[in-house]
Amino acid sequence: MQEATKRSIVRWIHLVLAIPIAGYIYSPFDKIPNYAPPIRFVFVPLLILSGLWMWKGHAVRRLISKRSALKVTQ
Repeated sequence: MQEATKRSIVRWIHLVLAIPIAGYIYSPFDKIPNYAPPIRFVFVPLLILSGLWMWKGHAVRRLISKRSALKVTQ
């Protein structure tokens, strides 16, 4: 798979995960307690991970490839 395709997939995942958070922010006040646990424990952590992967994923991949190359040569 090409890098541009991977980047596009992660970008779309990031955007789709942001939709429930926008719904949480703009929902009526009495409905907020129903949405709080999934937003806090599922959507926000996944959104943070996908954002970090888009930002520093190249460094993580480089670190992993160096470690695997070191294990093979030893």
